[in-house]
Amino acid sequence: MHPPHPSHAPHPSPSSPPSHRARRPRRRRPLLIGAAIVAVCLAAVLPVLVHLDAFSGEGEPLSFDAPDRPAPASAPADPTVRMPTGPRSEFRTANTLDDGTKIGVTTLHGKKSGFTGKVWVWAPKEYYEDRYRNSGFPVLIALPGGPGYPVNYWIGTDLKLQSTVSDMVTAGRSKPFLVVMPVLNPDADHYYDGSDIPGQPKMGTWISDDVPDLVKANFRTYADRNGWAFMGSSSGGFAGLKQVLQHPDRFAAAIASGPDTRPDSPLWRGHEKEMRANDPGLLAERLEARPDAPPVHIEFQIGTEEGGRAALERFVRKYGDGTGPVTARLHVIQGGGHDAKSYIRGMREATLEGISKVLRGPAPAAGG
Repeated sequence: MHPPHPSHAPHPSPSSPPSHRARRPRRRRPLLIGAAIVAVCLAAVLPVLVHLDAFSGEGEPLSFDAPDRPAPASAPADPTVRMPTGPRSEFRTANTLDDGTKIGVTTLHGKKSGFTGKVWVWAPKEYYEDRYRNSGFPVLIALPGGPGYPVNYWIGTDLKLQSTVSDMVTAGRSKPFLVVMPVLNPDADHYYDGSDIPGQPKMGTWISDDVPDLVKANFRTYADRNGWAFMGSSSGGFAGLKQVLQHPDRFAAAIASGPDTRPDSPLWRGHEKEMRANDPGLLAERLEARPDAPPVHIEFQIGTEEGGRAALERFVRKYGDGTGPVTARLHVIQGGGHDAKSYIRGMREATLEGISKVLRGPAPAAGG
């Protein structure tokens, strides 16, 4: 499928023929190599780039530790809380929200994947409060659609992902997530299905291992799966869905917005066995066959102005009725298109609250 525009993907005009309005384009066609195509990719993320120098990571050094806060007096009472393991990464300020919280960016050299790329992280205001200084925080790994390189468009404050989390925490409808936003692909020429395709950069390992390891090294998190989730749009929705089904012992939930439900990167050609090992349907079947399978929760969402709804309904009926380890729901966004703004609206309406109900949140210290 073509990716949602990072900010304002236009809906088809009312004069568009019905067949055009209902047709869902393929998720991600490989981009042609050439300067013109590269220019198009950069134009797609331009609304984000006006906020920061995303390529160099220039900005003030950023610490996610609250200034002048005393060190923890003792080990956390909750054994599932994991304090930062180190080594600490160097973050730079990439963006600032209206509430003063900041998005930081660092360059991660993935030890397990061998891939080097940017990762952006935002911590909610609760993370800095003294009452939570011994508590872990749930992690939401947010994956973009489109090239997913050289930036992750969820870093743009115009999309309001982070402020949506804050607003819903205030309303008592969301956990205060750490939002982690890695690049999804190693270049803008192909899409990699968030997978380890033979002969290609190991983008599956990058997402499932290296990025979580970065978070564990730098932030207060949870040692068990119930503090880890994904959200993503289009190709990012597919990757997040697949990761949860592939690694249910590490991740408990996902919001998958306008995703495909089958791998379709052209780079799989000649690697049918490996491709099948990254097929969400087959992964769900294998999970159901495990007697010790942990439960996973999938919140699908799709707009009424995009195609693909029937495929998601089939997936929910076949795998997600809750009689097995997979529980899946589909939220339909009225008037929504295949774009990030619509998906944020869906998160406000239902899906962010949906995953928050199955994930753990920070616990204040006694008397806090």
